[in-house]
Amino acid sequence: MNLKNRKVLVVGLAKTGLATARFLKNQGAQVTAADLLTQDQLGPRAQQALAMGVSLELGPHKTETFSRFDLIVLSPGVPHTIGPLGAARKAGIPVIGELELAVRHIKEPIVAITGTNGKTTTTNLIGEMLRASGLKVFVGGNIGAPLIGHVESGSRVDVIVAEISSFQLDTMESFRPKVGVLLNISEDHLDRYEDFHAYIQSKGRLFENQDNTDVAVLNRTDPQIPFLESAIRSKKLYFNINVHDGEQGVAVQGDKIAFQVPGRARPTVSLANFKLKGVHNVENAAAASLAAWAAGAHESDIQGTLDTFKGLHHRLEYIRAVHGVQYYNDSKGTNVGAVMRSLESFDAPVVLIMGGRDKGGSYTVLRGLIKARVKRLIAIGEAREKILHDVGGATASQKATTLEEAVLSAAQAATPGDVVLLSPGCSSFDMFTDYAERGEAFCKAVENLNDEGEGRRVNT
Repeated sequence: MNLKNRKVLVVGLAKTGLATARFLKNQGAQVTAADLLTQDQLGPRAQQALAMGVSLELGPHKTETFSRFDLIVLSPGVPHTIGPLGAARKAGIPVIGELELAVRHIKEPIVAITGTNGKTTTTNLIGEMLRASGLKVFVGGNIGAPLIGHVESGSRVDVIVAEISSFQLDTMESFRPKVGVLLNISEDHLDRYEDFHAYIQSKGRLFENQDNTDVAVLNRTDPQIPFLESAIRSKKLYFNINVHDGEQGVAVQGDKIAFQVPGRARPTVSLANFKLKGVHNVENAAAASLAAWAAGAHESDIQGTLDTFKGLHHRLEYIRAVHGVQYYNDSKGTNVGAVMRSLESFDAPVVLIMGGRDKGGSYTVLRGLIKARVKRLIAIGEAREKILHDVGGATASQKATTLEEAVLSAAQAATPGDVVLLSPGCSSFDMFTDYAERGEAFCKAVENLNDEGEGRRVNT
């Protein structure tokens, strides 16, 4: 793909947009970046772009701006349906995402992981399993380092392990992972998709360009997978299989993952030392083990990774105990399915902190779990009224203005043996820049509790 002297518009100037602009400039393109934020709001990002020689068009998007380029590249957070893009497409201007731009320059095989929940944990597990097997691995995509940054670095690896979002799949054309993993599908991002069916179809695009030399790793028990299977041409391997049905893949049997794969006696790996809580993390482990095996990992190295993997920051992360109450940070739980999985991980009564910016779905599916497992619900953020309307009647409920106030209220409501859980079920953008900042604020508020579960005094 020759980019020299081509006029390229990068839409969205967050981390991925900056990396994309840098790559394009280094390829000799004439680059302009468009973002809805002002220069002051962008802060250092605007300065970095200008220092690279990138022109900026900031504030509300203009159709005429989008219509004067040879190529438009979208950052993952930018909807591919915004009006100016439609006009650009009608004018014959190619519109692709950062993922598509990157894979047109990538030579290494890719293991790609998508799904509503569990992507980041599974991606990191697979990366560690392959590294343990002696392979040189790049882990990135929708987490950490953008794929275009790997391309720009010029380094070569044996395999790329990439978390891929539905937003990235919406703008793909030639993307073809050697191993594609679809973990699960539940309602999410309905503020961006026309309906749930459109979201399902977006996830299914992961396998669109695969053929019978590639591998699709699928969840046998997910009710949405059958809607996609007939269109998948690659070799299908399943996790959560019943070994007596003769399917190829892995089954979870007690504290073991049993392989039923071609050309192997039926090996098993143990989950006895696996540290992550919850049935959903057992599923993530099963999917990762199968995908890593398909990508070349050895069973002994899969086992070693399962024994030592400690989990991820902001994902059902244990913070500390205060006065006999355990505090868990699940700030990355940004949809209802994630809240369900987190609640299912605890047998103790839960004081649940939920809320943030609503993503267009309903919270009513949580009513049964909240009634059974949550002793008090504390709702925060823009979505708090909707949350209380949908599920507030299932248990004792209240509102809080800030996350710090919510933590203090949770500490007062909890008794020894309880769990206080931040699992928002919403995005963070009403109060925080991202889920990580929200998680850090929760951790700080918990650290500021004294041993009686009250806030520490701060001298001013």
